[in-house]
Amino acid sequence: MASMLKMRPRKPSRRQQRAWDSRPHILVIVQNLPVPLDRRVWLECQTLAAAGYAVTVICPKGPGDPGLQVIDGITIHKYRPAPEAGGVAGFVLEFAYSWLRTAWLSTRVWAAQPFQVIQACNPPDTYWLLARLWRSRGVRFVFDQHDLNPELFLSRFGEPTTPSARLQYWGLCWLERMTYRTAEMVISTNESYRAVAMGRGHRRGEDVVVVRSGPDTSRMRPVYAADPAAADRPKTLVYLGVMGPQDGVDVVLDVMDDLVHRRGRRDVRAVLMGFGDCYEELRARCTELGLDDVVTFTGRADLDVIADQLSSADVGVCPDLKSPLNDVSTMNKTMEYMAYALPSVAFDLTETRVSGGDCALYVPSGDVGAFADAVASLLDDDDLRCAMGRSARRRVQEELDWRTQSTGYVEVFDRVAAWSPAERRVPATVIVDAAAVAAEPVVELDHRGRRYVDLGDVAALDRFILQRSSA
Repeated sequence: MASMLKMRPRKPSRRQQRAWDSRPHILVIVQNLPVPLDRRVWLECQTLAAAGYAVTVICPKGPGDPGLQVIDGITIHKYRPAPEAGGVAGFVLEFAYSWLRTAWLSTRVWAAQPFQVIQACNPPDTYWLLARLWRSRGVRFVFDQHDLNPELFLSRFGEPTTPSARLQYWGLCWLERMTYRTAEMVISTNESYRAVAMGRGHRRGEDVVVVRSGPDTSRMRPVYAADPAAADRPKTLVYLGVMGPQDGVDVVLDVMDDLVHRRGRRDVRAVLMGFGDCYEELRARCTELGLDDVVTFTGRADLDVIADQLSSADVGVCPDLKSPLNDVSTMNKTMEYMAYALPSVAFDLTETRVSGGDCALYVPSGDVGAFADAVASLLDDDDLRCAMGRSARRRVQEELDWRTQSTGYVEVFDRVAAWSPAERRVPATVIVDAAAVAAEPVVELDHRGRRYVDLGDVAALDRFILQRSSA
């Protein structure tokens, strides 16, 4: 690989050198999800572009994706994902394949326009080595830490007891340590992750910046249904997110089984949006429980599907069980529910409380009966559902919105790329203060012509929350 990097990149032409000097180029590397499906990474890319940076992404393809896309001026190079494989050997093969494809594409990106900074988003923690190979070209490295991989291992497999498990855990810790050492700066999604970077990562506080994964509430806003009759259906629980072993989506099926079969409720349904390793297993479990007529799986969901489903749902569910990873991780779905004025029910996790505040009902981890009780109380108490929905939208808009996070995010790259805001040719239109975030238009149509709910009219918002569905 080192020889490939020595051969492929060549000295920048004068045109390339001018581009380097006038507009810093950021290469964003993602392996976990395609872009723009990865909503955090896409917001980051849009923010950098709005701040004047040239932005290129390398990521795996989603179904039907082309190998090269340009969206909103952002170039996206995509490679065919590795075939699914189980076990340690399968993961090693997947990581090695993705790393090599990314490394090769990085040389093509360089040939078109040299980049000054690589941002790698984990998992996995393997791209520090690519950053070190590019270091000889003056490229600097920013680590955007989305997951704590040692904690992910502990959450899925427990404390390692066999020599093989201990070796795997040690390997994850070593990869994380090398990533911390290589990075110029670390971006953490919350204060818990920042504490880890400063603790076992031995990073100085000034080199670790918290950039929370808040939604863009100017776009994520509840909309009225195109067909008013569509609201005449059972009350709806909604789940949005990955469906992996650590995500607890099976709990939602258990809750629905409790509500429908044990309590005899006929006024409730569930919509599960997302995909992951457990998707087929969950579909089979749904059938086994006799829930196929009240549970809908959408599979991958784009922003339009998300807007429709979250606008028509009554309660968001956060079934993530307490584990070494989940307890300290920020769950994007919690804040995305809030953006659509949805109250939610969640297991009691440290960072979920930080995000949700008083906009969610919290129950002890693993207590399915208590979870079902909390869901039922929200479905049956219109006043509580309205109050929590209003509070949720206000909190996410005024405190957790992505635009309030974007300032710190751009400052990381201004520092690493040594680019002064005074040198920008494009104004940083995404970077606004909290007051500007709160000042949304009273009435506006989305790109499909659907009318947004008037969030400034409390009575109108309450009517919307109550009329989302009618049992």
